[in-house]
Amino acid sequence: MGLHCNDKEQLVTESIAGEIYDQNADQMVITNTENSSTNEGQSDDHLSIDATDKNSAEEDAYNEWKMRHPSALNKFDKMMSIAKEKKLVVFLDYDGTLSPIVDDPDRAFMSDSMRSAVSKVAQYFPTCIVSGRRRDKVYDFVRLNELYYVGSHGMDIMAPLKCSKNASSSFHEKAIDENGNEVVVFQPAQEFLPIIKEIFEELEEKTKEIPGIMIENNKFCVSVHFRRVDEEYWGVLEEQVVEIANKYPSLHLTRGRKVIEIRPSIKWDKGRALEYLLDTLGFANDGDAIPVYIGDDRTDEDAFKVLRNRGEGYPIIVSSIPKDTKASYSLRDPSEVMSFLLLLFKWKRSSSVDWEY
Repeated sequence: MGLHCNDKEQLVTESIAGEIYDQNADQMVITNTENSSTNEGQSDDHLSIDATDKNSAEEDAYNEWKMRHPSALNKFDKMMSIAKEKKLVVFLDYDGTLSPIVDDPDRAFMSDSMRSAVSKVAQYFPTCIVSGRRRDKVYDFVRLNELYYVGSHGMDIMAPLKCSKNASSSFHEKAIDENGNEVVVFQPAQEFLPIIKEIFEELEEKTKEIPGIMIENNKFCVSVHFRRVDEEYWGVLEEQVVEIANKYPSLHLTRGRKVIEIRPSIKWDKGRALEYLLDTLGFANDGDAIPVYIGDDRTDEDAFKVLRNRGEGYPIIVSSIPKDTKASYSLRDPSEVMSFLLLLFKWKRSSSVDWEY
């Protein structure tokens, strides 16, 4: 179908237990026994001083990192001075960006104030939610009809009716959105649906004895959430997931924050989805358009890379700790994301520049 990835390095070759770690504020290394034994026997005062020093060092490291990835709030006026005569298109990840990261993925609710902020931005700018979750599940969380929704890391896109000229029409089908409008659904991994369902059922059965495990069928990928799984079970989890994934050479493993995912090995990701949506919205070759992409996860790096390669747009990472990223700007957490969105809304509302999309 022209989208398959033949790169053997993307197949199931990674060890999970020796490398899994959370990449945000709740970072937790798999083994830390050396530090635990070192702390034994120390006084509470000593431990308090050590904790203070550690917090201070972490804050210093974060501030140094922000010199290279400055706050999008602090740089807002400069960013908008460049964007004043251009057309902004807003892309937003969901988990960790619009909602906090929680132990139970089914309870990752966004606040009413965040929903209001997103709705206000969508009044003036094309606004797209780009998530690794199922598209319909993301919609159930957000519940805003005026947005565009992208699920399964870009493999399930609901876009305006005019289709991309650069994408194969065999992956498109017409549908009706929640407003009764005719739209096009783009799903480049349709052929994998039976395999994904099969893997989901097999993983549920294989891992059912692991306390705290949650297996999520995100339609075009299977997500294994281990945020509530005790560290002692991680090795067993590794064996079980890799054993199952190895039986399907057309799939590969990827990682997010406390989640392992089995996905089709096709050349499609959040970055490709961003390009596709810009195309369908009429901005693919429009030098006057500036995409703003806000996300917190490894999978968002594909979109950041696209913006870097385009030489235009604002890739913004959401993180409270230093991390390797291709983003140019940063926001600490969802509360700062909401502040940024409200600033964007107020800036556009007060701007004399007006355009419709």
